[in-house]
Amino acid sequence: MPTFQDFDLPKSLQKALDGIGFTTPTPIQERAMPVILSGRDMMGIAQTGTGKTFAYLLPILKQWRFIKTDTPRVVILVPTRELVVQVVEEVEKLTEYMTVRTVGVYGGVNINTQKKRVYEGVDILVGTPGRLMDLALDNVVRFDTLQKLVIDEFDEILNLGFRVQITSILSMMKQKRQSILFSATMTDDVDEMLNDFFDFPEEVSLAASGTPLEKIKQIGYHVPNFLTKINLLKELLQNEEEYSRVLVFINNKRTADLVLESMEESFPEQFGVIHSNKSQNYRLNTMASFQEGTLRGIVTTDVMARGLDITDITHVINMEFPEVPEQYIHRIGRTGRADKEGVAISFISPKEQEPQIESEVLMEKEIELLSIPENIEIADRLLDFEKEKQKVKILLKRPKQEGGEAFHEKKDKNKKVNLGGPGKTKPKKTKPRNRGAEKTKAAKRKRR
Repeated sequence: MPTFQDFDLPKSLQKALDGIGFTTPTPIQERAMPVILSGRDMMGIAQTGTGKTFAYLLPILKQWRFIKTDTPRVVILVPTRELVVQVVEEVEKLTEYMTVRTVGVYGGVNINTQKKRVYEGVDILVGTPGRLMDLALDNVVRFDTLQKLVIDEFDEILNLGFRVQITSILSMMKQKRQSILFSATMTDDVDEMLNDFFDFPEEVSLAASGTPLEKIKQIGYHVPNFLTKINLLKELLQNEEEYSRVLVFINNKRTADLVLESMEESFPEQFGVIHSNKSQNYRLNTMASFQEGTLRGIVTTDVMARGLDITDITHVINMEFPEVPEQYIHRIGRTGRADKEGVAISFISPKEQEPQIESEVLMEKEIELLSIPENIEIADRLLDFEKEKQKVKILLKRPKQEGGEAFHEKKDKNKKVNLGGPGKTKPKKTKPRNRGAEKTKAAKRKRR
């Protein structure tokens, strides 16, 4: 079995790895190393939780040489603010015994503070596409000495609507650079961007898109409505020893807040919430509390479904089943990481059974369905957002109805009369606006 010693890393980098306690590279780290060291562009396709961050950081830092410059030599783009913070932390761990200045930039905080840090000098710049483009347009970030561009979670960046920002950033960069791209799935958008902007990157594929992580046990319950889902969730979470570190996924922000309120009644101060409406400081503090074990779990939207390396999550619970099959893969990949076992539980309402089947087809694996425990109260009442969805569904299915008798009379009246030729209609008779004036003009003409 290969070890990091086989990579022949510089002593300072190997010492940092030893301090972290990593000895054995993951398959994607092993396969990406020679390609990145060769200088060729690379497209890495790998599941979430496979060690992609170190897969590009280790070869980049192995080749690191001191150059006197204050502009970034490496730019790393990721989709979310949380990922920026995480990648910066990983770089800082690996460069503990090296002289490398790392800066993270993202929206939601004061841009002037970030400008100041960039002006002071940066070697590795990690950022979200929107904030990096803002800084580049202000001429704060320049790419004169750029050697390597890394785009991590490429499919998610495009899925979040950052294509324009990515295109703008690429147009500002010099052509002579190495591009290292990582994506969990190869979508049409990713493929199109590769053709337009990158020089035949070598593909390093670890697993087919949608392949489930083998160490995750997947189970599901068919649940009639949302209030019953809350009852089931509370019942499962009574077992604090088993459900010790939990992520609860919801499809939208409003429902996430609603679930947290309900959780507070039964499990006060044990759960936090993270979604895009929360401030950056709140989100980072909640993440830190969860990592430290102060919080038992987090209720969240898909903002936490990608890339984040949160240790020892015992259970991922899909309170609402994701609408996109690939997103199900990303969610459950938050558990069962680093060779540990994990459990993914999905509460599936009748309208969510179709996405469930689509996800099973993508994975080529069925979710094990269990019966709802007999002691769970089955609610009759639907919440407002469930009623709204039903109402919209009914309206979409309802055929168009025309008006009553008066409507049909008016409709017939306005029909055009076909006079035999194409496009010909009966000419309208126009009435003079002022009949008195017309008669006067006619009398004058007679007298002449």
